[in-house]
Amino acid sequence: MTDSSLTWDDGALVTIDQRGLPRHVTELRLTKVDQIIDAIVTLAIRGAPAIGIAGAFGVVIATRDHTVGGIVDVAAVNADADRIAAARPTAVNLAWAVERVRARVAEGADAVLAETLDMLAEDGAVNRAAATHAADLVQQLCGDRPLRLLTHCNTGRLATSAFGTAIGALRVLHERGVVADVLVDETRPLLQGARLTAWELAEAGIPHRLTIDSAAAWAMATGQVDAVLVGADRVTANGDVANKIGTFAVALAARHHNIPFIVVAPESTRDLSMATGAEIVVEQRAAGEVTGFGGVETAPVGTAVFNPAFDVTPADLVTAVVTENGVVYGGGPAVASNLVAPLGDSPVVHTATESHAAARRTAGAATGFGGVETAPVGTAVFNPAFDVTPADLVTAVVTENGVVYGGGPAVDSTLVAPLEDSPVAPATNDTAGPAQRTSDVAIGTRIADIARQLYGRGWMPGTAGNISVRDGDDAVVTASGLSKGELGEGDTVRVAIVDTVVRPGQTRKPSAETSIHTAIYRTTGAGAVVHVHSPFATALATAKVGATEKVVPLTIEGYELLKGFGLADPSAADIPVFPNWSDVARIGDDIDTYLRETPSAPPVLFIHAHGITAWGDTLAQARDRAECLEALCELVIRTGRTNSREIG
Repeated sequence: MTDSSLTWDDGALVTIDQRGLPRHVTELRLTKVDQIIDAIVTLAIRGAPAIGIAGAFGVVIATRDHTVGGIVDVAAVNADADRIAAARPTAVNLAWAVERVRARVAEGADAVLAETLDMLAEDGAVNRAAATHAADLVQQLCGDRPLRLLTHCNTGRLATSAFGTAIGALRVLHERGVVADVLVDETRPLLQGARLTAWELAEAGIPHRLTIDSAAAWAMATGQVDAVLVGADRVTANGDVANKIGTFAVALAARHHNIPFIVVAPESTRDLSMATGAEIVVEQRAAGEVTGFGGVETAPVGTAVFNPAFDVTPADLVTAVVTENGVVYGGGPAVASNLVAPLGDSPVVHTATESHAAARRTAGAATGFGGVETAPVGTAVFNPAFDVTPADLVTAVVTENGVVYGGGPAVDSTLVAPLEDSPVAPATNDTAGPAQRTSDVAIGTRIADIARQLYGRGWMPGTAGNISVRDGDDAVVTASGLSKGELGEGDTVRVAIVDTVVRPGQTRKPSAETSIHTAIYRTTGAGAVVHVHSPFATALATAKVGATEKVVPLTIEGYELLKGFGLADPSAADIPVFPNWSDVARIGDDIDTYLRETPSAPPVLFIHAHGITAWGDTLAQARDRAECLEALCELVIRTGRTNSREIG
């Protein structure tokens, strides 16, 4: 194979068919738009940068095919370009590359080809630059010593066009003589790690071992990983990273073991128009990819599957995103490449862990299945049959005697009941369907992002505060007892709006203030609710309205920010202050009654000596209204301009 995985030869895109590797090295010559689309969809060509360049060559072919007598049918070319760009939705590079060359279509096929060849030439240089920056960062974080590294999926020249991104960084480190070992996740379900990465590393002479995806955390626990290097299909403005499914799990394990998790990608993979990973469309692929491999059925016929091609790793799990420009994201606001040094003080640094013995199975169990070889012959493996989960990650151990261990010293079975008050409530049978679970994950991701923002402002200290989103007849609300700065996509609970009853299949307790949220959903058209403990608003409501058993309005008038509440008359707002009953359900009842009787009430409220609640059509609008209320209260405190009167 040449240094480039994509070449242009006499009107054809020439590449290697990645579906056959490592057993069959087959060249593809693609001369039609539909052939290129099919190659992208079926993963004959895969990897974000590679499908971008392939898509650009597709536009070259479309321009050639829709040119008659020197006149380009631009509309027809654009229609083909749209089909190419839509072939795979998650990776931003495909749409980016198509748009770049589309701008040259009116000039003719030669102009589009020239732009595409420029892009191809740039790719190798871009990848080497990004890989070099990443290698520098790894050595800075891990020190000058032999390195044990882990990578997921395939990010070499098969996935780009030349050199590679994360694998490129491995190549640079190997050139420097510091790579002791690379653990390669097999990358289920299509085994890009086993089939492609192991093949590329063997070609490059880089020492490596293949492992099953689920062994990555155990490899970290047993001190076999100094840093993780992965690629990306899209990086959003806040640093969230979409990459091959399984990346999120690797990032979680890396964070737990204090191991750097570094993303290497070209600038073209960054999508600054997309605020967070919650907006990313995650491609769902065919069930057959999970239920069989190489013609061998691995699950009963008709088994339902959940088969996302990608997942989204939250920015707070990412040590750094590295591009050809250096470190562009380092666990916080974007930083210039000359600010790499402070990352050495990041809480995400390597900590060696004691190695534990574990039963191991034969290499063949990891390099093949059902008689089908899934990795190059002779590939070394790490294939433990078991791992050991630390007690602090275990909610409970249950035997025939009941709960014998519950997150601390062994407990008597008579102490099962108190576990119901734990932030992690006992699990029930999961009766939620795949669509609901997918919805919960998407909502949970959005909630976690907003929660981190509000936690960062100091409005959700400790485990205080809660956020919810309406989903049909249900509310998806933050779980009880969790820091809002560390929420994950699964840290929510689904409850019925009508009666606040927890839906079947939930594994956590909802926030104690869930009844406040459901009261608002029952009486308004709100799509999301935010409840926070912002200091100025809480102080104002407490100081201006004494303890009372009645709802008291606090009138704020004459401030421009009142427009943020969307009121018919934004010159003034009577914002209700509710009594802070110890029985939170009673607060919910008060809110329900008040909002039914006062349909024109503003979409914000106070709870005396407690906090504020805001709602809106979307989470962003609810957050914005909470921000407006807090800012208004600060203005009132500083100017003293407000009124209050009691509702009889």
